[in-house]
Amino acid sequence: MTISPPLNEGQSMNDTVPNPSRFETGHSVQLLLAVFLITAALYLARPLFEPIAFALFGMALVWPIQKALEARLSKFAALCLTILLTLVIMLVFTMAIVWSIDDVVHWTIANIASIQALYERWTLWLAGYGIFITEGVGQYDASAFVGVLRTIASGANYFSGFSIAVFLLLTFGLTELDDFRTRLDSLAPKIGQDICRTTAEIAGKIRKYMMIRTTASIVTGLAVFAFTFSISLDLATAWGIISFVLNYIPYVGTLVAIVLPVLFASVQFESWQMALFVFFSLYLIQFLIGSYLEPIIAGRTLAISPFVMLVAFFFWAFLWGIPGAFIGLPVTIALLTICEQHASLNWLAKLLSAD
Repeated sequence: MTISPPLNEGQSMNDTVPNPSRFETGHSVQLLLAVFLITAALYLARPLFEPIAFALFGMALVWPIQKALEARLSKFAALCLTILLTLVIMLVFTMAIVWSIDDVVHWTIANIASIQALYERWTLWLAGYGIFITEGVGQYDASAFVGVLRTIASGANYFSGFSIAVFLLLTFGLTELDDFRTRLDSLAPKIGQDICRTTAEIAGKIRKYMMIRTTASIVTGLAVFAFTFSISLDLATAWGIISFVLNYIPYVGTLVAIVLPVLFASVQFESWQMALFVFFSLYLIQFLIGSYLEPIIAGRTLAISPFVMLVAFFFWAFLWGIPGAFIGLPVTIALLTICEQHASLNWLAKLLSAD
C-alpha cells in the first residue's frame, strides 16, 4: 500500500501530478538547443570537420575494395593496394580538373581582343535601348575576366591541398579500421555490433548514391562533349570534363557548367542566336539527366524525398560552401540511417523518406 504525501494548505491533488506537456516542451527545447549548438560548431570548425567528413566518406567507398583484396592478398598488401588505387583516382580527378581549367584560362588569354570587342558591342546595343552600364561596370577591362579565371585556378590549387589532407586522413583511417572495430567489440559487444551494423548500412547507401551520381555525371559529360563537339565549339573536351566534375555538386555545379560554355560560345561564334541555342541545349541535357532522372532514381533507390535532398543541399552549402554542397546528401543519408536505427527517432526517418 502506497501512502501519498500530505498536501499543503491550498494545494490540490493535480498540483502533485507531473504535467506531461511540460516534459515534452522541455525535451523539445533541449533538442532545438542541441541542434543549434551542433550546427554552430559545424560552421565555426568547418576547416577541421570538412576533411574528416570527406575522409569518412572515402572510407565508406573504398573499404569494400580492401575487404575483397584481403580474400586474395595479405592484409598489408590489400591495404597498400587500396591506398594506391585511391591515390590514383584522386590524382586523375585532380589532374582532369586542373587541365580543364588551365585550358579555359589559356583560351581566354588568347582571345582577349574578341572578348573586349564583344563586351563593347553589348554595351552599345544596350545603350540603344536606353540601358546604360554603370560607371563601375563601364570601366570593365577584359583582363578582369582573366583575373576571375585565375582565381578559379587558385581555387583548384586549394582543392589539391585539401585532397592531400583528406588522403592522409583516409590512409590512417583505413589502417586502423579493423583495430578500432576490435576495440569497440571488446569494450561493449552489444553497442559495438549495433554501431558496426549501422555503419555498414550507411556505407552501403552512400555507395549506391555515388554509383547513381557517377553514372549521371558520366552520361552528362559525354552528352555535353558530343554536343559541343558537334557544333565545333572550342574546348569541347574541357567542357565535357567540367560538366562531369561539376555534376557532383548539385544545382550550383549545373549552373556553372551551363553558363561558362554559353559565354565562350558568344565569343567564338559572335552570335546571340548561337549562344541562345547553346544555352537551351545544355540546359536540356542538364535538366533531363541531373534535375529529372537522377533525383527520381536516387529518391526511389535510397527512399529519400526529393524535397529533403534539396533542403539538405542548401543547408550543407550554407554551412560548408562548395564542399558542403558536394557532401551534404551523403551526410544526410547517414543521419537518416541513424534515425532509422533508434526507436525514438524512427518517426523522423519515416517522415523524411520517399515511401
